[in-house]
Amino acid sequence: MEREFELYAPCHFGLEAVLKRELTDLGIEITSVTDGRVNFKGSAAVVAKANIFLRTTERVMITVGTFKATTFEELFQGIKALPWENYIPKDGRFWVKKATSIKSALFSTSDIQSIVKKAMVERLKEKYRVSWFEESGNEYPIRVSLLKDEVTVALDTSGESLHKRGYRKMTVKAPISETLAAALISLTPWKADRILIDPFCGSGTIPIETAMMGLHIAPGMTRHFTAENWDNLVPAKYFKEAKSEAYSLIDTDTKLEIQGYDLDPDAVEAARANAELAGVDDQIHFQARDVKDLSSHNKYGFIITNPPYGERLEEKKDMPALYTLIGESFGKLDTWSSYIITSFEDAEKYIGRKAAKNRKIYNGMIKTYFYSFPGPKPPRRTNRVENAADSGSTLSE
Repeated sequence: MEREFELYAPCHFGLEAVLKRELTDLGIEITSVTDGRVNFKGSAAVVAKANIFLRTTERVMITVGTFKATTFEELFQGIKALPWENYIPKDGRFWVKKATSIKSALFSTSDIQSIVKKAMVERLKEKYRVSWFEESGNEYPIRVSLLKDEVTVALDTSGESLHKRGYRKMTVKAPISETLAAALISLTPWKADRILIDPFCGSGTIPIETAMMGLHIAPGMTRHFTAENWDNLVPAKYFKEAKSEAYSLIDTDTKLEIQGYDLDPDAVEAARANAELAGVDDQIHFQARDVKDLSSHNKYGFIITNPPYGERLEEKKDMPALYTLIGESFGKLDTWSSYIITSFEDAEKYIGRKAAKNRKIYNGMIKTYFYSFPGPKPPRRTNRVENAADSGSTLSE
């Protein structure tokens, strides 16, 4: 019988429903949802599939155990009681990659890391009947999290964070992460037959993630994962099978209408280079352009964007004028649907419109808001040829 794992995937606080929908669409069994995390179960094949296909999580974790600990002795004994020999081979190289503690009696993460490692060594010394470990084999990074004294210990199957798709070699100041961009797009009703513009595209993350979603390009299709080397847990054949499936699902026929604009010419060049690495450069038109020049002959379309937040003190004074300009520019496309993520709390005031929905999302430690300004629903279209004839060209030059 194939081994089944308890798993979880973390996400940005406020986006749990998006990740849950992704997992459900992949046919994966969800067990529970907590703040910033979706728990699920599955075989080695599910571990591979989740890593390759999920767009909105940072990593895929195998849960080794959970228990309560308010003292370091309880932490040590709880870790030692877990069946580590079922996960880590005799020559495995293991360490605590990261520890976090929120609202818990144990708060020193460096001490937590040290004690967890010692307890694991003690357990494995007894089980493998050795006095020391060479740790010359494959890597098995551990992550430990404490929340209200509840300890969760897990193996990190992903390695590098899943937001690192491999295409973003060129970056600009304060880029949005790939996983957050994908989640924001998923929160809108955008479909592949609709035009989308990002007037603050930066290094191109939102347009590129949109194109990848529109063409069904799996985000982890071309990268490596730590668990690919775990023959004792996740045989490499499962990753090969999942990647093969991903390639077979790519839509090579659809032509998307995606446009990315930025005032900074260097950002636009970075976006073009990143789109080329992602294999979607033929689907996106990038151009250096000020938001005040935003216009389109299309009656209906989508704007999804991540404008400056004014997080730096010297930038805050510029925010009222910028968001007033955003309101005026977006107002010219009054039948379009607009979606904006920002931490600028007076955004609605200066945009001059009340958002239909305002979703709170934590972008790291920054509390942001995702404002939804939906436009009227366009009439149904029978095919893209009719749409092209009816709507005219895309953005005016």
